[in-house]
Amino acid sequence: MSMVETDVVGIGNAIVDVFTSCGDEFLKENGLVKGAMTLVDEAQASALYETMVGAKESSGGSAANTIAGIASMGGQASFIGKIRNDKLGAAFTTDIHSLGVHFETAAATTGASTARCLVFVTPDAQRTMATYLGACVNLVPDDVNTALILEAKITYLEGYLWDPPEAKLAFRKAARFAHENGREIALSLSDPFCVDRYRKEFVEFTRTEVDILFANEDEIISLYLVKTLNEAVVEVRKHCKTAVITLGARGSLIVCGNDVYNISPASSEGVVDTTGAGDLYAAGFLFGYTRGCDYPTCGLYGSRAAAEIISHYGARPETRLKEIIVG
Repeated sequence: MSMVETDVVGIGNAIVDVFTSCGDEFLKENGLVKGAMTLVDEAQASALYETMVGAKESSGGSAANTIAGIASMGGQASFIGKIRNDKLGAAFTTDIHSLGVHFETAAATTGASTARCLVFVTPDAQRTMATYLGACVNLVPDDVNTALILEAKITYLEGYLWDPPEAKLAFRKAARFAHENGREIALSLSDPFCVDRYRKEFVEFTRTEVDILFANEDEIISLYLVKTLNEAVVEVRKHCKTAVITLGARGSLIVCGNDVYNISPASSEGVVDTTGAGDLYAAGFLFGYTRGCDYPTCGLYGSRAAAEIISHYGARPETRLKEIIVG
């Protein structure tokens, strides 16, 4: 058996975040609903991208944010996600490598272009997003490098990628291989809409394959079709070893068997943008977990990482998290 060399390998949507500033008139002219996220096709995405003069580009996507956070803490992290061999695919690769993340998934040479989330920030600091999913949803089982799964203590899966049938098979391949080799699987439910679409499948996958489940309050209540958080806790403890439930300003809960740990939120300089808070909480938790920390410490690390990310715009840390998390 290979030596475990990596803390976490993430599998998720490889998306390039592109940020620019604009006025309200621009949003109206382009049919974008202010403050909302709109899914667009490739033609719309290309036309909007051409207008973004002086834009800032960074690698993005939920699981990629978590993996980047782990790397920022000093952890060893890898990412598996699908890009196209185009300009934005190259931008994704360059950026995620610059963060110290191992990324080598083969780029597609045909088909849809690299996914992008075009973010337009108006003078009042509102973020309006146009997202084109492109190549990232074309992940297939062959893209799952089993050597990376073998080297990692934990494989972290992003619920957003459960939609495409081939990506779902890729998740199942990763989970099967991880467990056959004594590794653990973590899953983020990602969004209540994902849970609504795939509730039965998520419940079954959690019961049979997931060691650590990440969810917010709405997602976990939706998963089990219950009315209260307490009822959801009763259900989830039957299905996986550890459940991590984020509660926004109320902190988080970590459920492990009959034990429930209440984690206070870390103090923040103020909430500017909650984008990526759950992704970075997962990063802090997994960083602690892969170092053998107890659950309250893992929760503390998660809270500190989330507090940093909500203090500014964007889903990537502005301060090296290694200085914040353990310090």
